Amino acid sequence: MTDKQRTLVLLKPDAVERHLIGEIIGRYESRGLKVRAIQMRTIDADLARAHYAEHVGREYYQDLEDFITSGPLVAMVLEGRKAIQVVRATNGKTDCADAEPGTIRGDFGTQKRRNLVHASDSPESAAREIGLWFPDLLEQDAEAA
Repeated sequence: MTDKQRTLVLLKPDAVERHLIGEIIGRYESRGLKVRAIQMRTIDADLARAHYAEHVGREYYQDLEDFITSGPLVAMVLEGRKAIQVVRATNGKTDCADAEPGTIRGDFGTQKRRNLVHASDSPESAAREIGLWFPDLLEQDAEAA
């Protein structure tokens, strides 16, 4: 049995605006993860709602949608041993004020809601999110199987 996983990571508009793309990707790569797919894009409200479906209707949702659709972001699929766990540890706690030094949010984060990165939190979330952002990747995998 292998521990190899894939996970979706978003470098949110604040990471792009602050020119942290290379720094952040380098941190993931230094942990042994490989970039399997990557694209820069600005998303619309429909994709934001699909991606953050579990948050729709909550008091903070509109701010979240407004932020994630406010400018370009980088979406990528990372692959490697225990990728979900490794990415989440590399990112640090959601609230930048609580994130450990040495993590992305601990070193570069300035606000709880504008916290630079998103990462899938489980294999099920990763599969759903990768399907939303990179459907062609899933089709290629199915064809190769």
